[in-house]
Amino acid sequence: MEQILDTETCWAMASPRPERRLPAKADPGIFRTAGDMALLGRSVFARVSRLPCGPAPLRFFSYGTKTLYQSTNAPQSKFFPTLSKPMLPPNTFQGKVAFITGGGTGLGKAMTTFLSSLGAQCVIASRKIDVLKATAEEISSKTGNKVHAIQCDVRDPDMVHNTVLELIKVAGHPDVVINNAAGNFISPSERLSPNAWKTITDIVLNGTAYVTLEIGKQLIKAQKGAAFLAITTIYAESGSGFVMPSSSAKSGVEAMNKSLAAEWGRYGMRFNIIQPGPIKTKGAFSRLDPTGRFEKDMIERIPCGRLGTVEELANLATFLCSDYASWINGAVIRFDGGEEVFLSGEFNSLKKVTKEEWDIMEGLIRKTKGS
Repeated sequence: MEQILDTETCWAMASPRPERRLPAKADPGIFRTAGDMALLGRSVFARVSRLPCGPAPLRFFSYGTKTLYQSTNAPQSKFFPTLSKPMLPPNTFQGKVAFITGGGTGLGKAMTTFLSSLGAQCVIASRKIDVLKATAEEISSKTGNKVHAIQCDVRDPDMVHNTVLELIKVAGHPDVVINNAAGNFISPSERLSPNAWKTITDIVLNGTAYVTLEIGKQLIKAQKGAAFLAITTIYAESGSGFVMPSSSAKSGVEAMNKSLAAEWGRYGMRFNIIQPGPIKTKGAFSRLDPTGRFEKDMIERIPCGRLGTVEELANLATFLCSDYASWINGAVIRFDGGEEVFLSGEFNSLKKVTKEEWDIMEGLIRKTKGS
């Protein structure tokens, strides 16, 4: 569950004024969840290439939470239909226990819904117990399978320890562990205070480490294996300005999971990672793009011509956590409709050149002699 500061706070932190320091005990209430933030696609504005040979396009951050509301697809999107039903056979997770952080909203809620519909007994955790309970009841009523809600602030190792003990007590040792809790906000790096850095890294990197190590040790003691999945972001690999704490922390999460994939396979545990791009959810554009000005430009940066959906990500997540993927370990799956490869290619913006312009350029190139 990625959490992001509300829009007003984000822009306030990015506006030209003296450095803004978060209080020593930053109010967690200013965050929304990582379902809610790739749900920003895990996303805020970036450069838009206007000319065929212009600068590289700006982008919405590729990992976020209440993700992007989509109203206009590119023509090629008809070749990439969205499927919203679980792709795995019924009862794939029958008799299994799944633990999902940030499970109350966004991506976490979607993954929990799919796991529960496939037979898993799910336990969801986040800071807001009222949201968790409402989600647990909603999913249980749909799937007929019990969903447990446990309040947990992943930044607190003692609370994580108690949460894991409660998880084992109410449902048993988990077969599936999804680290989906996260936090983010946009800010020029020179405006960041030590507490701003700590706020994000405590949630994203330390929180994932606390959960993973606590559950891992319990599984080793019980001689039981499990599938771990981390939800990160594309810029964990490339880095990104204006989200430096998140980028650094997510990169650490990926290194952690790949390290444990190598080390803890002997204990029956495997670790994989999904890097989501912009994913469609209702409501985000009302905060991030109220005029609809940037949506078309963003979709133009995605070769598949549309945003992703939470159901598509949930299908990928359930597959990676299932026995159908038992030989996939240490993998990093980019899930972005091709956005990253488009933004990375030096000449990819040439797609805006028309046939007539290509005819002219080809003629000029053919007339060029020598080196």
